[in-house]
Amino acid sequence: MPRIGVVTFPGSLDDRDAQRAIRRADGEPVALWHADHDLQDVEAIVLPGGFSYGDYLRPGAIAAVSPIMTEVVAAANRGMPVLGICNGFQVLVESHLLPGGLIRNAHQQFIRRDQRLIVENADTAWTHRFQPGEEIVIPLKNGDGGYIANEETLEYLEGEGLVAFRYAGVNPNGSLRDIAGLTNERGNVVGLMPHPEHAVEAGFGPDMPDAMRSGTDGLRFFESAVEALVARAA
Repeated sequence: MPRIGVVTFPGSLDDRDAQRAIRRADGEPVALWHADHDLQDVEAIVLPGGFSYGDYLRPGAIAAVSPIMTEVVAAANRGMPVLGICNGFQVLVESHLLPGGLIRNAHQQFIRRDQRLIVENADTAWTHRFQPGEEIVIPLKNGDGGYIANEETLEYLEGEGLVAFRYAGVNPNGSLRDIAGLTNERGNVVGLMPHPEHAVEAGFGPDMPDAMRSGTDGLRFFESAVEALVARAA
């Protein structure tokens, strides 16, 4: 059973939800503490949502220099799968594992909604159980989710196929080019603002056309990682 670490920072909210999602995907969640340097022999890492350090300075800016991030960055650069969800995406950007930045939502308000996404890149450690062009529904909740980058970076992301997800129907936060999530060139690091860990069990997920709270599209993120790790170990 693959061991997948979930880092808890001061102000993390969704670390336990991420651990639960990993268990539902037949992985073994391992709690990691921001002040440690020990990754406890995990094979993948999730940086969860929340408000690390109260979003002081910039969301994710202080968490990005936490002791454990030295190890996370080094592991990611070696090819370890790393998923950053919402605040975790902000930490990945602040750690320069993914390019660009995330700013206050365009309407200056916190938003919470079941968000439609288009899968743009299904060739990563966290997305290979999806199909390119597939529409999925994942809960979204953020106040600083507007993705920005200069034109050169945006063209690079588009040209290299590094946009992992785009908002569909509604762009909830003013993200440039409707970008909801990114991957790195190697495909082991993925960050997105919506919360797949909140869509892993029928009855507790987003509303879907066939039934309320029935959405489980988020489970495939974690199943993708577990499957990739099992295949690597075989």
